[in-house]
Amino acid sequence: MSQVNNEKLRDDVLAELDLDPQIDAQHIGVTADDGVVTLAGNVSSFAEKWAAEEAAKRVKGVKAVAEQLAVDLPAMHVRNDTDIAHEVTNALAWNVTLPSDIRAIVEDGHVTLEGTVDWYYQRERAAETVRNLRGVRGVTNYLSLRPRISPENVEATIKRAFHRQAQLDANTIDVRVIGGKVILSGNVHGWLERSEAVQAAWSVPGVTEVENKLALV
Repeated sequence: MSQVNNEKLRDDVLAELDLDPQIDAQHIGVTADDGVVTLAGNVSSFAEKWAAEEAAKRVKGVKAVAEQLAVDLPAMHVRNDTDIAHEVTNALAWNVTLPSDIRAIVEDGHVTLEGTVDWYYQRERAAETVRNLRGVRGVTNYLSLRPRISPENVEATIKRAFHRQAQLDANTIDVRVIGGKVILSGNVHGWLERSEAVQAAWSVPGVTEVENKLALV
């Protein structure tokens, strides 16, 4: 990628960061090199850090994101691990979409989630619930999915899901199923299409793991 294209990609990412109300882009630096975007600087919460990474992924031409953002909590948001653990426990308990047996470990403001859930959306919802809490500096999601009875043809079900979604070119995506594991390969045209394909695969009952080998073109 030429220097001009690298500069354009950097400027596009900066513009996307500026447009996101969750992000204070003034303290974030962006560099781009052959589709690899690096974010560096400081953010005031883990939620902002996550939002910055997601914003960069949305930009056309971004193939990978190297995230070097430090969470610099304002003094009023600094809390000890015990307080954070209590709030995490309460937040998970109050979320009616989540099972009651999710465990949380807090160390230096970093929250690790452990346990099992029935659906992929619950795994994502638990992480979302935690990362928006005051004082949290990071989240590691070790939640696993309980095995479910697979439909008669998981592969066909996933392909039908791809065809129903207008933003996916189902003809460029290959699906292979081994037990509850789905392997996606082929080409997609951006991070959004890649993410939608993975989400569609996870939405099928019986899927316990998705291996994403989709390439950006």
